[in-house]
Amino acid sequence: MAEEGAAGYLAGRIDALRENLVSLAAALPGLPAELARMRELLAGEWEARGPGGTLALIAGFLLLGFAVEWVYRYSTPRGDVSKRLRAIGLRVARDAGAVAAFAFGSAAVFLAFEWPPRTREAVVGFLVAFILLRITITASRTLLSPRDAPLRILPADDATAEFWHRRIVLFASWFAFGWVVRGWLLLLGMEPAALRLVVLTLGLGLLAILVEAFWRRSRLSAVYFVALWLIWVTAAFGLMWLALIVAALPVAMRLAQQGVDHVLRPEGAAVAGARSVAAAAIGRALRALLVTGAALLLVHAFGLDVDALAATDSMWMRLVRGAVHALVIVLVADVLWLVIASLIDQKLASADEEGNTRLRTLLPILRGTMAIVLIVMTVLMALSALGVEVGPLLASAGVVGLALGFGAQTLVRDLFSKFFYLLDDAFRVGEYIQSGSYKGTVEHLGARSIRLRHHRGPVYTIPYGELGAVQNQSRDWVIDKLTIGLTYDSDLDKAKKLIKKIGQELAQNPEFAPNILEPLKMQGVEQFGDFAIQIRMKMKTKPGQQFTIRRKAYAMIKAAFAANGIKFAQPTVQVAGGGDVAAAAARQALELNKAPTSG
Repeated sequence: MAEEGAAGYLAGRIDALRENLVSLAAALPGLPAELARMRELLAGEWEARGPGGTLALIAGFLLLGFAVEWVYRYSTPRGDVSKRLRAIGLRVARDAGAVAAFAFGSAAVFLAFEWPPRTREAVVGFLVAFILLRITITASRTLLSPRDAPLRILPADDATAEFWHRRIVLFASWFAFGWVVRGWLLLLGMEPAALRLVVLTLGLGLLAILVEAFWRRSRLSAVYFVALWLIWVTAAFGLMWLALIVAALPVAMRLAQQGVDHVLRPEGAAVAGARSVAAAAIGRALRALLVTGAALLLVHAFGLDVDALAATDSMWMRLVRGAVHALVIVLVADVLWLVIASLIDQKLASADEEGNTRLRTLLPILRGTMAIVLIVMTVLMALSALGVEVGPLLASAGVVGLALGFGAQTLVRDLFSKFFYLLDDAFRVGEYIQSGSYKGTVEHLGARSIRLRHHRGPVYTIPYGELGAVQNQSRDWVIDKLTIGLTYDSDLDKAKKLIKKIGQELAQNPEFAPNILEPLKMQGVEQFGDFAIQIRMKMKTKPGQQFTIRRKAYAMIKAAFAANGIKFAQPTVQVAGGGDVAAAAARQALELNKAPTSG
């Protein structure tokens, strides 16, 4: 049935195109005579006021409208507004008020005179078309602002903004002119076939403007407009609007969000960061309005009687009503999700700037969880709106989930282990931890496993259920202990003073000071060795910073001890006895010490 319906619709359009072309070909020879007849009728309408009287009145109400608009603009100076958003709002209000002033001034002249019946309707159509043209030009200037880049809503360079503003003005002007001409000819009683021929000629002008605008930028778009014009020629207006909306709606939604992001971006920012909540809400609200407007336009284009269709209770009508409700649910969920995602992204950006690893760990998980919850709720509500019983689905899902829980106990254990690790704040992204034989920096917290990067490069992927006890080496502070061996004749008091001085110098060094919580100091003698006195030192630093500070401390200690005659102990060999035997034994011992170890 669907194939027959599609084939029948296509055959009907082909027949309509054939009939339209035949009627146009038949009307073409008589078009000059028909235009002459229209000129005579129009002259008869204007005869009462004399030649040019009607045109003078039309010019008069236009001039008065412009004069009232000029007075309005002069009495409301633009001024200097520092805030971009406020300046855009004031300019929009000022331009809208100017158009309203023009409409009021021109209407006053129009209502003050008596007009012939047909001329009255024609002049009303002209006035409405001109006001709509002014509104279109004002909207284009508001969005593109070709001569004032700071007040531009859509992100574009000056040349691009100027190009599209001129094309929009040209298209709207030609469309308004065609509308007025068609209205006058229709009022004068022009033959339908001849009128279609005139309208077709005017439509070719609109097509030429569109093709010229898009040809150098997207030839596919130019071809698309040619195809759209051919559909219009066949009088398939519903199909024409459907094709136009399918192509234009995604572009309009994308431009709406880009415009909102651009306007609400902080002044002076070159690149937009995390989308603000206001930008997310306004952008998604505009998208919802565009979708709703497109749906209403399609209903009008296809000539559907909404009230009559709503009164019927057939299966198809129930599905249509359910689809409309489901669409509303999806649009609301879309707005809600973008607001939630923008809030999380803002918190995540501030957490990155502040170095808050706790939030950096939890916020991505919260974002994914909220997405899943919102998707599930939206799907269930949409199915309910379509008339699907959700209760049995939930019961079936519960049974399936129970079966999966028994069959995937390891997965369940990993999921619960992750939850409790995060609840206990055992580790965060960016921290260095050790669990059994695994150690490294936490790079990613997956759904069921953690990814660790070892400091030498290897990556470990470990299920949460196998982590066990976790040693976190990146929390709060670390105490680093250093041990060195001195000879037995060393002055320990001098060594202690030198180490204390080195600790103070490190604590005052701008490179190391922010990471030192307690300076280096000597704790005392650790033990007496076979050839050295072992002394212990310690310092308190931020996690992960002790290695760099330790290397610098060792270098400073070596230099300071060498300058003050304090020697580091090293193994020695003493051989008792005298003569050649003792000397030979000593040489042999030295050679053994110098010989490289094998293996």
